[in-house]
Parts: sequence; structure tokens; C-alpha cells
Amino acid sequence: MRQELTIALPKGKLFDKAAGMLKKVGFEAEGLSESSRKLVIANEELAIRFIITKTMDLPTYVEYGAADIGIIGKDVLAEEKKNVYELLDLGFGRCRMMLAVPEAMRREKLTDYAHLRVATKFPHVAEQFFRRAGIQVEIIKLNGSIELAPMVGLSELIVDLVETGRTLKENKLVEIAEIQVSTARFIANRASYKMKYDRISRLVEALRQECGG
Repeated sequence: MRQELTIALPKGKLFDKAAGMLKKVGFEAEGLSESSRKLVIANEELAIRFIITKTMDLPTYVEYGAADIGIIGKDVLAEEKKNVYELLDLGFGRCRMMLAVPEAMRREKLTDYAHLRVATKFPHVAEQFFRRAGIQVEIIKLNGSIELAPMVGLSELIVDLVETGRTLKENKLVEIAEIQVSTARFIANRASYKMKYDRISRLVEALRQECGG
């Protein structure tokens, strides 16, 4: 009998592409949908089951073994810093984590933004960036629309994910530094990777071929 694999998929923009890619390599289950009311969606014949989690929670499910493997953005991995294996860059879901500022506040050098407030959903990544740059700032963690913070005086700067840059422009914000590029990554629980190595490694290779090498 094949060892059962539990696969965690994130709600949001990565879900459809992740589920579609897994389906192409033979990992699917009837009723697998982001809007499903089922908490666990299984395919007994294939010995797989899917769980759909909130984006920021997914690495925790994998770290603690509630899921053997999962697909999640590099931005979340960098922020959450969970003890998991990152096995493959899947290439989709590309976005950039940027430092941005209102147009009227643009300054000549990065160090000119010292001692200001920065709003972000990614406080750990932001803190590391400013520490490496030798700049002291006050970081404010938010969960909603980050672009709102400078508009209402909560912060002078923001660190946020950017795909096209359209939202920044609409809110009169300009990019001043790129912190990192993020794409979807295939991750595994460390114990599961050893105990279920054959099946997970075959899946990794199939996904690598699907990604174009």
C-alpha cells in the first residue's frame, strides 16, 4: 500500500494554480475547491488528502506534521521561518516585496528614512531588511490594506507585496527599494520527507518537469 500523503494548499491567489499543477501530475480529489466547506478532502484510491488553510498558517501545519507537504509563497516562508524543507521553486505567483513611500515624501537616500514608521504584514522580513541597512525604524504590523497607513498618518513607509504596481500608483505611492522576489514553493515536513521519501521525491520530480525543469 502507498503511504498516505496529506497536502496543504493555501487559500487565495496561489490556490487554483497549485491545485491545477498537482492535478496535472496525478494528485487530485473530487470536490477540491477553495470554497469547499469540507476541512479535509480525500482521494482514498490515490492515498492522498488535501487540507486548505489560511496562507500564513500553512507553514505551521507542515512544520508540525499535520500536513506532509504544501505549496506556499516564499514571502510567507521568509516571514514565518518555520522548520520545513523547501524542495522546489514552482515559479508561479511571482510578486515583489517592496519598500514604498508617498510620492511627496520621497528622499534621496535610504538612510534618510531613519526613525520613521513602517506599516507591513511582514514585520520580521521588514525588520531584517532595515537591520541589514543599519536603519532604525518603528515597525507596525497590520493585516489589512497596507496602502491606507500613510494616507491616514499611521506610518510614513510601507513594506508590501507588489505584482503590477498599479495599487501603489493609484494611492500615490512610489517604490524605493526591492526587498525580495517571491514565487510559490513546494515544502515538506522534515520527518515526512524521510519517512515518505520515495513518494515525495517522485512528486517533486514530476512537478519539476511540469515547471519546465
